[in-house]
Amino acid sequence: MPYACPVASTIFTRIINSELPGTFVHRDDKCAVLMTIDPITTGHSLVVPIAEVDQWTDLSEDLNRHLFKVAQTIGEATKRAFGCERIALVIAGYEISHCHLHVIPSNSMADLNFANARANVPRAELEQAAARIIAELR
Repeated sequence: MPYACPVASTIFTRIINSELPGTFVHRDDKCAVLMTIDPITTGHSLVVPIAEVDQWTDLSEDLNRHLFKVAQTIGEATKRAFGCERIALVIAGYEISHCHLHVIPSNSMADLNFANARANVPRAELEQAAARIIAELR
């Protein structure tokens, strides 16, 4: 069932509601995990609450706990899928007013520079990365 928002929906809500295309790794009744279209490393995904909550500090305790648990599960699968040294978890909150957690495969701090994000990544590449993560979910 689509999430209804009393004001203009965010891009994430439009993706979650299938109004815009998205490459999903996971979805449940509280959140969705999708591949970002501007990854800073291959395998970079976003954990997004279904409800439009602007800042992570405004999340309910229950939803906060759920998002972090999902991020941990996705991070573990991503680490296995891409063989990276670490999984970074970043919450910035500036570009889109809809809380989202960046789950980023990383081998060094240099991997965490958002200025190096790739734009217009082909959907096939995002789908391949998603498939690798999904294959590692246990």
